[in-house]
Amino acid sequence: VQLQASGGGLVQAGGSLRLSCAASGRTASNNGMGWFRQAPGKEREFVAAVGWNGGNIVYADSVKGRFTISREYGKSTMYLQMNSLKPEDTAVYFCAVARKALAGRDRNAYASWGQGTQVTVSS
Repeated sequence: VQLQASGGGLVQAGGSLRLSCAASGRTASNNGMGWFRQAPGKEREFVAAVGWNGGNIVYADSVKGRFTISREYGKSTMYLQMNSLKPEDTAVYFCAVARKALAGRDRNAYASWGQGTQVTVSS
């Protein structure tokens, strides 16, 4: 599965962005999917995950209430709506496809990764 993340950019604090992730090659419609992010000098961290059918959604505490993950049932496209952005949200955002139908916080549960899209939030 090849993944392409898009939608990143530069936004002021309090603004919004919507990230998209499209899978090509082998379908990911039966797999969970997730978003991770990595800031300079930091480890890649979990942001949000969604199950194969659009349910079983999990968020990191740091984004809960501000970010919304979604996917279209039966498709390999995933989104991350990011509202009330903060400077600490600045990072490269990666999408990933899980090995199983459900996805979670564990990076090792994901088999395929996209190249990432830069999100920069200015104060």
